[in-house]
Amino acid sequence: MSEALVIQEVVTKETERVVHHRTILGFWLYIMSDAILFASFFAAYGVLRDATFGGPTSKELFTLTYPLMETLFLLTSSFTAGLAGISAIHGKKWGVVISMIATFFLGLGFVVVEGTEFTEFVHAGYGWKVSAFLTSFYTLVGTHGTHVSIGLLWILFFIIETSVRGLTPSVLKRLACLRLFWHFLDVVWIFIFTVVYLMGVVS
Repeated sequence: MSEALVIQEVVTKETERVVHHRTILGFWLYIMSDAILFASFFAAYGVLRDATFGGPTSKELFTLTYPLMETLFLLTSSFTAGLAGISAIHGKKWGVVISMIATFFLGLGFVVVEGTEFTEFVHAGYGWKVSAFLTSFYTLVGTHGTHVSIGLLWILFFIIETSVRGLTPSVLKRLACLRLFWHFLDVVWIFIFTVVYLMGVVS
């Protein structure tokens, strides 16, 4: 290999490394902005949780059955997403694909359970218009559920891309961002489970 080709290869690899780190940094900035959004919704919920206007209180409305199922689904999906990262480090394409398929179905289970809970509340007459408390509840929990649904679409496209293209640098970069996004949603859910459901049941 000529010296020029060696230099070109080194420059190419360095460029890819810089782009990768800039992408991850940019995605971290997005995550921080999303954290501010959720913090605002948590603050609104904290202020409005007692504004029931004759509607049900959190203690009357919530049980831990559905939230515990959702927690199991989402935390397990975080584990399988972590397995995808380990497989990527070892260059195991199908390990990544299988782990992300598991992550997809676990996340789908979360969305189905949350949709079931919301449907039961609405059919019982406890929609988002009943009180400020329920408005803040649906806004906070629903926004998180929307993020999970978007994440599922991202996972689906990622699975297809990885199956076709393999573990290219761009695929690995997308996996890093995807895992960061998914773990962030897990952290937000832990706060939702604690502040909304657990405190709502015991208070």
